Amino acid sequence: MHPSPSGAAAPSAPPQPKSPRDLFVSFTWLALQGFGGVLAIVQREMVEKKRWLTPEQFLEDWAVAQVMPGPNVVNLALMIGDRYFGLRGAIAAVAGMLAIPLVVILMLAVLYAHYAGNPQVAGALRGMGAVSGGLIAATGIKLIPQLRKHPLGFAACLVFVALVFVAIAVLKIPLGWVLLAVGGVACAWTWRRIAP
Repeated sequence: MHPSPSGAAAPSAPPQPKSPRDLFVSFTWLALQGFGGVLAIVQREMVEKKRWLTPEQFLEDWAVAQVMPGPNVVNLALMIGDRYFGLRGAIAAVAGMLAIPLVVILMLAVLYAHYAGNPQVAGALRGMGAVSGGLIAATGIKLIPQLRKHPLGFAACLVFVALVFVAIAVLKIPLGWVLLAVGGVACAWTWRRIAP
């Protein structure tokens, strides 16, 4: 790397996947870690470990992935793969997300069908559900500082978080309606704030 005329070193390019194969392997590894909820693992792998996304990019891409039809993490894999290698990258990332995990899930389904009546198996599954909930909550808390940079301001973002929580957890309103109502208001308000 040659120094710039001012004497400072030129900024290095951010890390990125080396090839579609790298995307396939990375998303396969990510998918195999994501039992019961993959958001925490995706954020840790893509932002903290590999640094393919900044925290801001992750929040933006995750928001888009959530409103698109289909599984959120598959949508995210598709977007990341496409960003770096176009259609080949998108296919590699989605294949990594689905291929080997599909085989694992089929094997687990056969085992579960055989041992479903066992009380220890039921207890283990309840325990995994609690751990998954904890992972998702921890990731949400980790992402809160990024809300300080949002155009609506930190307080307004927290109000939207609270509204979504109350609508889904307390009032039991279906996610689709909450996304349309609260998400629509948040998007329209943000658009007005950033519009020239």
